[in-house]
Amino acid sequence: MITGSEKLELKELSKAEELTGKLAFQQLEDKFMHSVLENDKKIIDSGKLISDAISQGMSSFSPDLMFEQLVKSYTIAKQIFGESIIRLVSGYEPDYVKKNIGIPEFQKELKEKIQQKIGELKEEGFLQKDNSLAEKGIELASLVLYFEELDKIVPKGIIGERAGKKQFIYGEKEDSRLYKKGDRYRDIALKKSLKLSIRRGHSYFGSKDLQVHEKQSKGQTYIVYALDASGSMKGKKIDACKRAGIALAYKAINEKDKVGLIVFGSEVKEIIEPTVDFTRLLKEITRIRASKETDIVSTLQKAIELFPSEGITKHLILITDALPTKGEEPEKATLEEASIARSKGITISLIGINLDEKGKKLAEKIVELGEGRLYVVRNLENVDKIVLEDYYSVG
Repeated sequence: MITGSEKLELKELSKAEELTGKLAFQQLEDKFMHSVLENDKKIIDSGKLISDAISQGMSSFSPDLMFEQLVKSYTIAKQIFGESIIRLVSGYEPDYVKKNIGIPEFQKELKEKIQQKIGELKEEGFLQKDNSLAEKGIELASLVLYFEELDKIVPKGIIGERAGKKQFIYGEKEDSRLYKKGDRYRDIALKKSLKLSIRRGHSYFGSKDLQVHEKQSKGQTYIVYALDASGSMKGKKIDACKRAGIALAYKAINEKDKVGLIVFGSEVKEIIEPTVDFTRLLKEITRIRASKETDIVSTLQKAIELFPSEGITKHLILITDALPTKGEEPEKATLEEASIARSKGITISLIGINLDEKGKKLAEKIVELGEGRLYVVRNLENVDKIVLEDYYSVG
């Protein structure tokens, strides 16, 4: 039996562990910042290597297997590891490796380089004894993602300031503005539209006379970022989406909003309730690796559970590259769950990466039911910009 004092001790121990973890992460962050300032390319490249390995679905490094695969078939090795990992682990440009991989002298040198790099990662504590990723390595990778993403979006002005008055589909009716494509018909201000038409001297009531109510947000916004981590997302796709998730968490939390996370594949893999704990989100986003098929139905079900019932702004950003494939009638079940989510006050936007025509049609139905927006991405460089654009549209 646990007594009251023991419960208190356990609670204090939990707090101490949390503080210790945060302190360790802060120390690593300070070290990384020092490396950036000192232009220490070695530690920065180590973080990039670990980050890229996770996005490629790797959980450990095997120098012998990597070398053997490169010698056996460079083309297959490139598919497994990606060019970035080949560059970072060998110190050579991928094209140079491809050109010289058949030369025995180069093979010997390449093997030594790979073993040396993996050895350095172990010495720094970024890998465990069995070459699997250590927590310190995950933390370093998360810092690399964080600083690289901020370096990208801040100078370009992608992160801006939110206007004082928020426009959203909930809240009190405020001023009106001209109707534009995507506005809800139920928000049309009939009296103001009619007055505008009369004032313009129109003999008929046209679409250019339509006015819609601008609504002021009730307050805090809860965002859940649902990321598809199925097998087809491996590599550059999932890396771009992870960076976008970091940008969203950074911006939304700075705006005093809360961000949750759902990672899904053939099942829901990871769940974080809407929070303001940026460090927790950063680490979990960094850990995401792709595998298996796509279950959007379970994702929508979990999203409904994550949002509180009170009358706040609730928005789900669903990001995927494929149709749902889990279950007997996955498309029908997905639309049913989208409808249930909307009935509970949750709006749904979908960001589709290289969707085919069939996937796009389903996505259109999902956002129609969820009264959100659909974005079809062709260029992975724009994913973070699109995610932030969607956040601004609800906040």
